[in-house]
Amino acid sequence: MILVSVMYPGGSDAQPFDLDYYLKHHMPLVRERWSSMGLDKVEVVRASGTPDGSPAPFQVMALLTFRSLEDFQKAGAAHGKEIFGDIPNFFKGQPVVQINEPQSF
Repeated sequence: MILVSVMYPGGSDAQPFDLDYYLKHHMPLVRERWSSMGLDKVEVVRASGTPDGSPAPFQVMALLTFRSLEDFQKAGAAHGKEIFGDIPNFFKGQPVVQINEPQSF
């Protein structure tokens, strides 16, 4: 299992982010295209701040759980152009994508 974090930069000079479009159009597109390709779980979190009160480094993060790295790579190859091509409809900046391996403790 892998967890893919798609993080949209925030901070004091953050680009505007259309959360309504993201939740009603973009994330349903992600689920529709990738659920049959190994996407098991999707969670979206919106930053509310930092402990010191400064702007959060990321304003929105999508956490995508895939069965395997290979599933994520196949899903990206099949539908990545469409999904990543939709980003300018809700965010003018560049998201940071990170692949993570969940750890048990």
